[in-house]
Amino acid sequence: MSRAYHETVARERYIRNVRKAQMQDLLGLITGTNTNLVNFEEVAKRLKIRQEVGKHLETVSVQKIVGSLGRYHDFTREFLPRNHVNSDRWASLDAALNALENVPPVELYKIGDVYFVQDGNHRVSVARANKIDIIEAYVTELASPIVLTLNDFERDRWIIKMEYVDFLERTRLDVLRPGVDLMLTVPGQYPLILKHIEVHGYLQNMELDRQGASRRLGPSDIVMSWYDSIYLPVIEAIRHYDLMPEFPDRTEADLYLWITKHREKLAERYHLAPLSAETAVATFAELYSDRPVKRTIKGLRKGLQRTLGNGRPLGMSAEEFAAAKARRAAGEMTLLEAEKRLNEKEQSLAEAPTG
Repeated sequence: MSRAYHETVARERYIRNVRKAQMQDLLGLITGTNTNLVNFEEVAKRLKIRQEVGKHLETVSVQKIVGSLGRYHDFTREFLPRNHVNSDRWASLDAALNALENVPPVELYKIGDVYFVQDGNHRVSVARANKIDIIEAYVTELASPIVLTLNDFERDRWIIKMEYVDFLERTRLDVLRPGVDLMLTVPGQYPLILKHIEVHGYLQNMELDRQGASRRLGPSDIVMSWYDSIYLPVIEAIRHYDLMPEFPDRTEADLYLWITKHREKLAERYHLAPLSAETAVATFAELYSDRPVKRTIKGLRKGLQRTLGNGRPLGMSAEEFAAAKARRAAGEMTLLEAEKRLNEKEQSLAEAPTG
């Protein structure tokens, strides 16, 4: 077939793929999904990548190319061309590929098990449009503190991995408590855990001051104390109540955050001191269990509670309720109350005149 024929077909393919890109972008607007390629510079910055391992020629799976250096707005996550992409260049490469003409290798960066285009975005786009599985590439491999996989770029899980790296760098929890696993499934949640640790340290040191102790907890002491006395008891209660099967695709750390929020809501609603880990998880399980038998029992208990009008959370005994009321009356603060007081203290120190 002539080169003119291939160019005609290539232009038609370009138009079809631009329309597909427009549909993907429209769907992304509706669902709130980011349809851009992954920005290599953002990934490299978050991972603090500085070292190149080596450069070599290899055959790469096109599906593993997830991002680009500088051109990530020009193509969708599936390398569909947007309408501002140069149509002549795209169609020319498509025609050359189908006419079995020589097309030079692309240049890629490799981080973990995924790749980013340094040069050759159009060639990758054309390859995917023609359902070509592999492409020849000069690959520059980069050293990374974590291994990124293709699955990490579904729903931007790579962001969570990087946030976790930052969290561990700040807390050194993986060093202080080897084998820990606080992986989350939603971006932007690690600052909440950092705040929990900070508030815990504030409360512990305030108690030491009240006791007239001569020492205060340092950063590492606070992290270990929070993990041992706050986080682990909640996780142990989660395992005791076998909650994880009811929350597929979630982690224990996710549930810790949900239960902490649930604990604070109960304390505010019923004017209670912070619930024990066991009680917090028990009341959470009563409200959010989706197992058929538990759901039936829960409905019966809710009806009974309304009938009796006892005014306490499901899953909490009268003795526990009275004790939490008494501790609150004696001045024990909830997490939110302690956080508010800590913020006020920090603001006061920041506004204090210097010199």
